[in-house]
Amino acid sequence: MEGKGKELAVGSGLSKSLDDTRVDSHSYYLARRTTMEMLRDRGYDVLNEDINLTLQEFRALYGERPNVDRLRISAQHCSDSSKKIVVVFCGSGIIKVNAIREIAADVLGRESLTGLILVLSSDITSQALKAVELFSFKVELFQLNELLVNITKHVLRPKHRVLNDQEKESLLKKFSIEEQQLPKLLKKDPTARYYGLEKGQVVEVTYKGEGTARIREILECVGMAEEGLPLNVVSSAQVLAKCGEFVEHKRH
Repeated sequence: MEGKGKELAVGSGLSKSLDDTRVDSHSYYLARRTTMEMLRDRGYDVLNEDINLTLQEFRALYGERPNVDRLRISAQHCSDSSKKIVVVFCGSGIIKVNAIREIAADVLGRESLTGLILVLSSDITSQALKAVELFSFKVELFQLNELLVNITKHVLRPKHRVLNDQEKESLLKKFSIEEQQLPKLLKKDPTARYYGLEKGQVVEVTYKGEGTARIREILECVGMAEEGLPLNVVSSAQVLAKCGEFVEHKRH
């Protein structure tokens, strides 16, 4: 039961928590910039002047040891005004259930949201994770050091483009295939997380082939491995060497 015994901290898996000596203005500056780029790439209205803020300008606004409450980001979707998301940067201590309750009371008290992103500088307890699941909308968790670099800008990262519902239906019709026949992309894949993909969404991935060739592959986002995935699951971090039925070569 809640309130009995200690809350056990849950590690972040691939990322380690940042200690107080590392959570400085530079780390927050990089993570906040990547987060705003991520929101923009998801279709939210984010000002370029905010994204292009220099470190010196950031420090002038927020100081060397920023107050995380001031780093909060609120954005509305460009094509759907009913979609609104808030990004909350959490402090450097372990996130416990009371912290999640405080965040819920704060954001729900003044915002009508469809999404929430929590940027953590440390671990989160198992009870706090359960509290996150009680929100009526999607809540995403990122460790601060997962956002220090925008993974979509890496030279080896293929270009991803999320297809809308009409493009998805046209694709299935064009190749006379069923949705379950598409190659799969795990929902926990770093690029899927960056774009906030949901199960059933489809992305077009463009790889550089030999010379000037371009290889395009279509992947469908699916849930976690324990949900029972087909054998053709791939990760966007892998370089796919073969071309399947849904791959198109383009030479420029």
